[in-house]
Amino acid sequence: MLNQPLNQVIPRLAVPTIISMLVTAVYNMADTYFVARISTEASAAVGVVFSAMAIIQALAFTIGMGSGANVSQALGAGRDEEARRLVAVGFFTAFAVGLVLAVAGNIDPEGLVVLIGATPECVPDAVAYARYIFMAAPFMMCSFVMNNHLRFQGMAMYAMIGISSGGILNMILDPLLIFGLGMGTAGAALATAISQLTSFAILLTVANTQPGLLRYRFSDFRPTAAMYRKILYTGVPSLGRQGIAAIATIFLNRVARGISPDPIVNNAAIAAMSISNKFVMFVNSAVIGFGQGFQPVAAFCYGAKRYRRVKDAYWYCGKVATVILLCLAAVAMVFSEQIIRLFRGEDPMVVSIGTGALRMQLVTLPLWGFYVMSNMCTQSIGYGFSSTVISSARQGIFLIPSVLILPALFGITGLQMAQPAADVLAFILAAVIMRRVLRRLDDMDRTSDIQIEKD
Repeated sequence: MLNQPLNQVIPRLAVPTIISMLVTAVYNMADTYFVARISTEASAAVGVVFSAMAIIQALAFTIGMGSGANVSQALGAGRDEEARRLVAVGFFTAFAVGLVLAVAGNIDPEGLVVLIGATPECVPDAVAYARYIFMAAPFMMCSFVMNNHLRFQGMAMYAMIGISSGGILNMILDPLLIFGLGMGTAGAALATAISQLTSFAILLTVANTQPGLLRYRFSDFRPTAAMYRKILYTGVPSLGRQGIAAIATIFLNRVARGISPDPIVNNAAIAAMSISNKFVMFVNSAVIGFGQGFQPVAAFCYGAKRYRRVKDAYWYCGKVATVILLCLAAVAMVFSEQIIRLFRGEDPMVVSIGTGALRMQLVTLPLWGFYVMSNMCTQSIGYGFSSTVISSARQGIFLIPSVLILPALFGITGLQMAQPAADVLAFILAAVIMRRVLRRLDDMDRTSDIQIEKD
């Protein structure tokens, strides 16, 4: 990580992570695709529950990123004992949090899905889907934590194998359980739960058997308040990025639920926005995967006081990501309508709303390149406050107000405009913050013996 050319080491770490992210995005879309074959209401139900699933993932990434980045920095500085304790604290904490969510989510699932935006017509499907998702929460959280730990140890290939195996299994099980056994939306959720359990088993086996990897031993689970502060300080940006995104999606679903006096239009709006957002997430997952390949290099080099290399890696990744997004946005723009039709072509209203939303988001898609790398860079080097602000901006600081204001002014068009407007504002904010961070890295590179107070 310290000496190989960046255009070799980062792609080597990033390719397995990109594949993992794409597979995860694909099986999220697979649920949407197969459930959409049932009805528009079922499609809307999955879109609503996805926000709850995103909160589970956000908490997992908070713990996984927070402990993983600190593990990488500890290894870079030669503090092996601290690294062993950090992986244990991250893993067992995630499992405990997952158990709490599993119980809480199944106490009153009907009230929960209504709270997060389900219409009366899609409540039964949403409840059927949510039950299994919450039951799988402990294994889902630990899978994402272990995925991050392996990446930050430079073993992204093992992480890819674990996550991808579960994802492929999910896509196989979806049609079998939904249609073959007639389970409907519950079948889609059960397929996801089984896939998460499979990924959990594979990742745990790999981590505890492969030489050179830090193992998960309960004897190393010796948490301290200081350790949790470090994990949270570094990991909270992930909560900002994904947790606030989930909250924004809840706001979006609740606004879409009342966008029209016609319940048919409301269900179509929820389904359409869910489909378009998931496709954009699929495209963005490649960039996030590339950024996650950049993170171990940034954290390790920062721990080794190679600040110039951190900065060079940031610019390299930002430029590559921007070019990739420009190409993908151009292709998707041409086939926007066909993409939405692939999921729910039977409903012309879903196609119309979804196509408009997708095209608007594709216009601002290239801004994600430097935005994501800014978030990944600040998080990896321990600039927790800056990273939290950046990660919260796109789908929190700016999206929530956009969702509340623009639909009230422009109706469905305002709903479609909300995310692109937030993207532009978030990019500007990230650019301002990163300018300051990069200057600090320059100063630290010139005087590496001086400790500069972060944030």
